[in-house]
Amino acid sequence: MLLGRERERRTIERLLEDARGGGSGVLALVGEPGIGKSALLDDAVQLAGGMGVLRARGVASEAQIPFAALFELLRPALGSLAAIPGPQAEALESALALRPARSADRFAVGAATLSLLAAFADERPLLVLVDDVQWLDGASADALLFAFRRLLAEPIAVLLAARQGEPSLLDGAGLRSLPLSGLDVEAAAALLGHVRPDVADWLHRETGGNPLALLELAREQLSELVPEAPLPVVTTVADAYVHRAAALPERTRAALVLAAATDRGELAVLARAAVPLGVSLDDLDPAAASELVTVRDGRVEFRHPLARSAIYAAAPAAERRAAHRALADALPDADADRRAWHLALAASGPDAAASSALAQAAERARDRSALDAASRAFERAARLAVDDRSRGELLHEAAAAAWVGGLVERAVPLVEEASEVVDDERLAVAIAHLQGRIALRRGPLRRGVQLLLAASERAEPADAAVMLAEAAEGAFYAADTAGMLDSGRRARALAAADPTPRTAFFAAMADGMALVVAGEGDRGAASIRDAVAILEGSDELRADPALLAWATMGPLWLREGQAAYHELVDGAMATARARAAVGVLPHLLVYVAIQHATTDRWAEAQAGFDEAVRLARETGQGVVLAAALSRLAWLEARVGREAACRAHAEEALALARERGVHVCEVWSLAALGELELALGRPGEALERFGEQARAIEQHGIADVDLSAAPEEVEALLRLGRREEAEKTARAFEAAAAAKGQPWARARATRSLALLADDAAAEPLFADALALHALTADAFERARTELLHGERVRRSGRRVLARERLRSAHDAFDALGAAPWAELARAELAATGETARRRVPATLDELTPQELQISLLLAEGRTTRETAASLFLSPKTIEYHLRNVYRKLGIHSRDELRVAVGRRSSA
Repeated sequence: MLLGRERERRTIERLLEDARGGGSGVLALVGEPGIGKSALLDDAVQLAGGMGVLRARGVASEAQIPFAALFELLRPALGSLAAIPGPQAEALESALALRPARSADRFAVGAATLSLLAAFADERPLLVLVDDVQWLDGASADALLFAFRRLLAEPIAVLLAARQGEPSLLDGAGLRSLPLSGLDVEAAAALLGHVRPDVADWLHRETGGNPLALLELAREQLSELVPEAPLPVVTTVADAYVHRAAALPERTRAALVLAAATDRGELAVLARAAVPLGVSLDDLDPAAASELVTVRDGRVEFRHPLARSAIYAAAPAAERRAAHRALADALPDADADRRAWHLALAASGPDAAASSALAQAAERARDRSALDAASRAFERAARLAVDDRSRGELLHEAAAAAWVGGLVERAVPLVEEASEVVDDERLAVAIAHLQGRIALRRGPLRRGVQLLLAASERAEPADAAVMLAEAAEGAFYAADTAGMLDSGRRARALAAADPTPRTAFFAAMADGMALVVAGEGDRGAASIRDAVAILEGSDELRADPALLAWATMGPLWLREGQAAYHELVDGAMATARARAAVGVLPHLLVYVAIQHATTDRWAEAQAGFDEAVRLARETGQGVVLAAALSRLAWLEARVGREAACRAHAEEALALARERGVHVCEVWSLAALGELELALGRPGEALERFGEQARAIEQHGIADVDLSAAPEEVEALLRLGRREEAEKTARAFEAAAAAKGQPWARARATRSLALLADDAAAEPLFADALALHALTADAFERARTELLHGERVRRSGRRVLARERLRSAHDAFDALGAAPWAELARAELAATGETARRRVPATLDELTPQELQISLLLAEGRTTRETAASLFLSPKTIEYHLRNVYRKLGIHSRDELRVAVGRRSSA
């Protein structure tokens, strides 16, 4: 029975009861060494009668061994692997070295961990215990955090223990924590037993009630001291352990240092390593008698991790290096990764053998998607390299692994250092490419564009084409039209010299995007169509993971509603989900959601933007987050979610201005302007549109599609400022005509129709609607129909007015654009016709998570397939589905398909 931990035990008991009832919970116990975290975990096992238990702990000496803790935790559950999706099972088996390594998205292992825990918990409620999380290897920490954040409706209780003040997976994770303090005076006295009360009180004051400190310091003959005496030299628990070890024989101290150099403590390995050091396992007997270590089950275990670290730290550096060298020599071939790290710790300077061993360990970690471990191993190998060339190569590999693993802040100094020591041209180009990519993600974007342009001049054609396309995309977000044009021009020249499909695709996309932004819409659209055709005709290109996001760009930039384009976009998304490519998904989701938002698939767009925001936050993709937030705010403005729109737009604005993502700044301001216009506040809308126009001018943005001029015309006319409206409309019409694309021309023609007299307005509205028919944008078409209906109603032509207003109202209603549907309904009422109000039980009542689940289930996916796609468990899907049924008033998947289909096919 634990002393003085009633409050903590009650909290843990509630956590376990929730799991027995089918709910999930995560609790982190946080406190200083010796405060009783591990004791509470042991006690939880006793409280968890009838539950399954999975347990692991972080080990300092294994913090660089990929998935060491994850394997320890999941080993008893591996029999349930057959119950999880195949791609996830393959990723997890590869990570845990249960099958040949295959590289995968690092988050695929986290998704598989969640699925396996959920499958294992199907048998009975589950308690998951992880001790010393501050020492978890990075790969295990990533996978576990990914899984723990997504627990909701599984019968799983998770208890974590972490040292206070040390970095761990808890940092910024938002997991519930329970800080542990020392025992009270009564509990401390009970723990100390027969120690005099006055001494017990004094020890409690000096230790803050830390149980381990109470017990260890009480051993130091303190019972003879009076409470007023000064504290002895041994003032900390760590010092107490060092002081106790110092009293042991010299050979025992040497054997203790050897044991402290490895947390595993296998007797067989220690016995072999002891020989070259001139000691034996028998020399540990005095340490065991002194209660510093115990020998059992074929292992040497220290009384407490603090004892091991204190004894190791107190040993001379030369003695520690000798111990690591002996351990490296004693380890079997199967422990190549551990051997590599022991060799590294045995080195006192550059060491070619240790560097090579660590580089090989890093490659194995990378192959298993343990990218944090791979990066750290490559970096350490670089520090041990004997020449600059090897050092530069290894630093580049370290930076690349960190970048792919989403560890952007770690990648930056590594790639910068690599660039300073490399003189090989091929490697220098690869480093510059990586520097450019990092700058595109992290900012400033213009620097990223410049780096990519410079690197492309020195690269092979196929690689150069990729760099130029990335530079064009970065220049777009940075509002750098000149940079886009430069990228496009160079890419076209490359394709002429090297017309392979890969080079031709990226060149056509780079050039087309640049031409569209620069106002040459016809030429740009033709180039993008060429790129789409190349992609559609190449199975090899469509299978390339690097092209998943690029597969969506053609349809998005063209704004054309061809079914083949939708198939291309949906195919890219299906591939990313099947591969559990969480690192790629945020970027891809933004493009797909934009495509949906500019058609009639607003439900999918809402769900896509929300998922992109969540994943971009989780993977640290700040530029992608700015894009997702700004476009989400833009959609929320149209559906009338005022508070959410303002919050998301302001966050996006701050991110965009901080990182130089100027296009997202424009999108955010557009969202706020459209919100004011939808809410009937033309004056406030003009203020926001004015900010947007100034940002466009300041950053030299030439793409007419980013202008809010048509909305400004409406607001100006509502305020009676006709002359300003005419000037704005004429300028926009000229720019739209130069671009030549139907979407911009339709908006421009609508603006001119608003300013024309009745006779001239009619053909202009007809032209605008004809142009809208060439695009898939249902909202813009409905806006034109609404304005046309208003115009003809005022002229007394009620039949035509009703036709237009009815069509506009139905389109807005189907999209969920509530403010605009209400405007159309009011106008229709003025003609003598009453439009139905929306039924409250619609998709709008669903949370973003519920909406995403509904959309995937409505496509015909099973619960397990939907769970795999969204990196959730089947029980969580079922939990959300019950809420969906309740909110929509339905009872079956068939009814769900009908409800979703009404919105998605509107």
